[in-house]
Amino acid sequence: MDLKTMGIAIGTAAVLTLGACGGSGGGTEQDPAATDSAAQGQDPAASGEAASAAEPDLSDVPDVVAEVNGEEITKDDFSGPYESQFQAQAMQSQQTGQQVDQDQLKQDLVDSLVSVELLEQEAADRGIEPDDSDIDDALAEAAEQNQMSPDEFLEAMGQQGMDEDAVREQVASQETVSLLVQEESGPFEASDEEMQQAYDQAVSQQEQMAQQGGQAAQEMPPMEDVEPQLEQQVTAQKESQATEELATALREDGDVTIHL
Repeated sequence: MDLKTMGIAIGTAAVLTLGACGGSGGGTEQDPAATDSAAQGQDPAASGEAASAAEPDLSDVPDVVAEVNGEEITKDDFSGPYESQFQAQAMQSQQTGQQVDQDQLKQDLVDSLVSVELLEQEAADRGIEPDDSDIDDALAEAAEQNQMSPDEFLEAMGQQGMDEDAVREQVASQETVSLLVQEESGPFEASDEEMQQAYDQAVSQQEQMAQQGGQAAQEMPPMEDVEPQLEQQVTAQKESQATEELATALREDGDVTIHL
């Protein structure tokens, strides 16, 4: 299979983002719990330099990483996503002081790749396939999340080594799984109570992070100002949980062999 090089996490409501790109022309829209790294006294440039100095180790990865119902996940499928996720964790390690556990990262990634393959196979068996308008809408949403136009987003992804066909393939994969999970468990909705809980949790997390950094907590915007983000967060969490549950069930019934 020609596997996705970004957004491998099986929470299908997640959209493509620039991730480790460093904001070539824009950044992702922050959720209510997001905090500014500068407010924590961190030097983003220093973190990026330290992360780039870390090297992912693929020496123990076999040519065939896993087999899923007769379909192979190859080292080529695995390497791109692994390098991307390794760099993201290496940057986070500058904040936590903990080294990247490459063995754990590899296991987590291969499990995610297996889940994606199982979900795509199930969607194919059910005849579920997004049309061009679905892909266009999802691509536009991904661009908006990164505060870009679709053309700007595609150009930025090209700078990361993904041409338009590869990006559209990734979007199509995510939309395929999302349509499958919607058919299986949807629709996913957020109640007022659930959004309130998400908002309260965001406030609490921000206060905790401020205390840990010895800084005053940034003032949260009123809940009504961030309701769209809260609704998206809650529904995304529900869809992600449903996706994981479906992938687990498919794995129990499937023929999966992991060689890593």
